[in-house]
Amino acid sequence: MRRVALIYNPASGQHSNRRRAAIDKALAILREAGIEAKAHETIAPGSAGVLAEQAIRQGCDTIIACGGDGTVHEVLQSLVGTSVALGVVPLGTANALAANLGLHSSPAKVVRKLLTAVPESISVGQIFYQDATGATRSRYFTVAAGVGADALFISRLNPALKRRLGYLLYVIEGWRVWFTHSFPLFEAAFVEGPGAQPRVEQVSELLAVRIRNFGGVLNNFIPGATLHHDGLRLVAFKTRSRLHYFRFLMAVAFGRQTFSREIEVLDAISVECRARNGSSPRILVEADGEFLGDLPVRIEIVPQAVTLLIPLNARP
Repeated sequence: MRRVALIYNPASGQHSNRRRAAIDKALAILREAGIEAKAHETIAPGSAGVLAEQAIRQGCDTIIACGGDGTVHEVLQSLVGTSVALGVVPLGTANALAANLGLHSSPAKVVRKLLTAVPESISVGQIFYQDATGATRSRYFTVAAGVGADALFISRLNPALKRRLGYLLYVIEGWRVWFTHSFPLFEAAFVEGPGAQPRVEQVSELLAVRIRNFGGVLNNFIPGATLHHDGLRLVAFKTRSRLHYFRFLMAVAFGRQTFSREIEVLDAISVECRARNGSSPRILVEADGEFLGDLPVRIEIVPQAVTLLIPLNARP
């Protein structure tokens, strides 16, 4: 690292009043190490990506996203395909990528870890979806992308309540979705290898997962998921049963999850999701905890797409 931009969301997490002090401390640590560093505050949704692009044009070789997974997600969109490295300082409500990298401590300690981190080229997921205007859009992701119930859950999270309640809001909305959602089915066509014919399944939820450790009780959410995998690690919920969903989540919470005919884990190189013929419910889509739009969807991998600062001894 020679020239670093810290991009931070002043409203991320429950302790936004402490944000500037943490950023000032991070700047001081970087400058003490002989690194030219400057902080940039986001002003609206989407502005983190704009700030990242500006930092790249100004010659920054590293951008550190200071916030939650949403801030990291926005910055990521501008870094794919460049040589600029991405670092992560967890300051949000959800910090799954940071948890997976073993970055659990204070912002100051995390920045010190980043000083000795190894820049590694990793593959990222890419999801194509339909936005509110009916146009086809795409986003890159490093944590996970979801189609179905989890995207409905994300769409219901009120930003102001999330800052006030933190993870409590996740619990409330999670139970609300479980009690009220009908888990409608849609079609998912998996291509499991080069030249393979698509395997079509009827599913109510599809997750494309890039990391194993989401933090907390989800410290081994999907075994085998890793940032070093150049394919998709997918979980297909081939059921509408609330009981099956509940059993799976309880098994995950206690680290005893197994997969079955109803909830299958599989590897693929791509997957396409579309509404069933005659189906009317809207099926929603999210990536890295950000609500995107709805079907149709295609998910694939972009090999060696971004350089990520990975702390020593981390197993991402």
